[in-house]
Amino acid sequence: MAERVKRSRKSRMKKRPEDWEELKQEITKELGLWDQVKADGWAGLSAVDSGRIGGVFSARKKLLLKQQAQEVEEGE
Repeated sequence: MAERVKRSRKSRMKKRPEDWEELKQEITKELGLWDQVKADGWAGLSAVDSGRIGGVFSARKKLLLKQQAQEVEEGE
Protein backbone atom coordinates (compact mmCIF):
# COMPACT_ATOMS: atom_id res chain seq x y z
CA MET A 1 0.00 0.00 0.00
CA ALA A 2 1.27 3.46 -0.86
CA GLU A 3 2.49 5.60 2.02
CA ARG A 4 0.96 9.03 2.44
CA VAL A 5 3.41 11.86 1.76
CA LYS A 6 2.76 15.58 1.98
CA ARG A 7 1.86 16.81 -1.50
CA SER A 8 1.98 20.31 -2.89
CA ARG A 9 -1.27 22.20 -3.44
CA LYS A 10 -0.95 21.96 -7.22
CA SER A 11 -0.32 18.23 -7.00
CA ARG A 12 -3.38 17.71 -4.80
CA MET A 13 -5.55 19.39 -7.40
CA LYS A 14 -4.55 16.96 -10.15
CA LYS A 15 -6.44 13.70 -10.38
CA ARG A 16 -4.18 10.73 -11.06
CA PRO A 17 -4.76 7.01 -10.82
CA GLU A 18 -3.63 5.63 -7.45
CA ASP A 19 -1.31 3.11 -9.11
CA TRP A 20 0.68 6.01 -10.58
CA GLU A 21 1.39 7.25 -7.08
CA GLU A 22 2.61 3.78 -6.08
CA LEU A 23 4.85 3.63 -9.16
CA LYS A 24 6.28 7.07 -8.40
CA GLN A 25 7.07 6.02 -4.83
CA GLU A 26 8.70 2.80 -6.05
CA ILE A 27 10.94 4.73 -8.46
CA THR A 28 11.82 7.26 -5.75
CA LYS A 29 12.90 4.44 -3.45
CA GLU A 30 15.00 2.88 -6.24
CA LEU A 31 16.75 6.22 -6.82
CA GLY A 32 17.47 6.60 -3.10
CA LEU A 33 15.35 9.73 -2.68
CA TRP A 34 12.58 8.30 -0.51
CA ASP A 35 14.02 9.51 2.82
CA GLN A 36 14.16 13.05 1.48
CA VAL A 37 10.55 12.84 0.24
CA LYS A 38 9.35 11.50 3.59
CA ALA A 39 11.12 14.33 5.41
CA ASP A 40 10.29 17.28 3.13
CA GLY A 41 7.46 16.09 0.88
CA TRP A 42 7.57 16.03 -2.91
CA ALA A 43 8.11 19.79 -3.05
CA GLY A 44 11.43 19.31 -1.22
CA LEU A 45 13.05 17.62 -4.23
CA SER A 46 15.33 19.55 -6.54
CA ALA A 47 14.38 20.05 -10.18
CA VAL A 48 17.10 17.62 -11.21
CA ASP A 49 15.81 14.90 -8.90
CA SER A 50 12.22 15.52 -9.99
CA GLY A 51 13.33 15.23 -13.60
CA ARG A 52 15.08 11.94 -12.93
CA ILE A 53 11.94 10.55 -11.33
CA GLY A 54 9.78 11.86 -14.17
CA GLY A 55 12.03 10.39 -16.84
CA VAL A 56 12.04 6.92 -15.30
CA PHE A 57 8.30 7.20 -14.60
CA SER A 58 7.50 8.12 -18.21
CA ALA A 59 9.58 5.28 -19.59
CA ARG A 60 7.93 2.74 -17.27
CA LYS A 61 4.46 4.09 -17.99
CA LYS A 62 5.03 3.74 -21.74
CA LEU A 63 6.29 0.20 -21.23
CA LEU A 64 3.28 -0.72 -19.09
CA LEU A 65 0.82 0.75 -21.60
CA LYS A 66 2.56 -1.08 -24.45
CA GLN A 67 2.37 -4.37 -22.54
CA GLN A 68 -1.32 -3.82 -21.82
CA ALA A 69 -2.02 -3.10 -25.51
CA GLN A 70 -0.22 -6.30 -26.52
CA GLU A 71 -2.24 -8.32 -24.00
CA VAL A 72 -5.46 -6.91 -25.44
CA GLU A 73 -4.35 -7.75 -29.01
CA GLU A 74 -3.44 -11.31 -27.98
CA GLY A 75 -6.83 -11.73 -26.33
CA GLU A 76 -8.74 -10.85 -29.51
